[in-house]
Amino acid sequence: MIEKIELHLGDITKLKVDAIVNAANNTLLGGGGVDGAIHRAAGPQLLEECKKLNGCATGEAKITKGYNLPAEYVIHTVGPIYKDGKHNEPQLLKNCYINSLKLAEKYKIKTIAFPSISTGVYGYPKELAAPIAINAVLEILPECPSIKKVIFVLFSQRDFDIYHSILTKLKTK
Repeated sequence: MIEKIELHLGDITKLKVDAIVNAANNTLLGGGGVDGAIHRAAGPQLLEECKKLNGCATGEAKITKGYNLPAEYVIHTVGPIYKDGKHNEPQLLKNCYINSLKLAEKYKIKTIAFPSISTGVYGYPKELAAPIAINAVLEILPECPSIKKVIFVLFSQRDFDIYHSILTKLKTK
């Protein structure tokens, strides 16, 4: 399953995949970071569709069209705000990836791109979030036969290096 995972350094809004994942807030009405970038790139129709979804609970996922994005769909998931790692944050973060992939499977999505969920303004340490993300994807992929490729899109070289190091270690096991 690890062969289905790729890394990409750059802007998730530019990727031509079936679905991109939005690290959204509970309202789904746009915000900063990846969320704001996706809403700006998709255009105002995305906000209009999101208004009809009545928000999203932390760890859950909902899907919309991609509108002006190269991706056909946007899967919105709400990551946990990091406090100290003792308030169910690891499980909630894992749920973001698992529920996003289950929803992708339901829609027969073949290629999906994830940002590093919760590691921006939500403060999740990247070194702790990356192994949770990768392991969650590896755990659920066998239940998602439609999914052929999962891309982690990292915005900085440092983030890319963290994910690359983890994947390299897993491949040599």
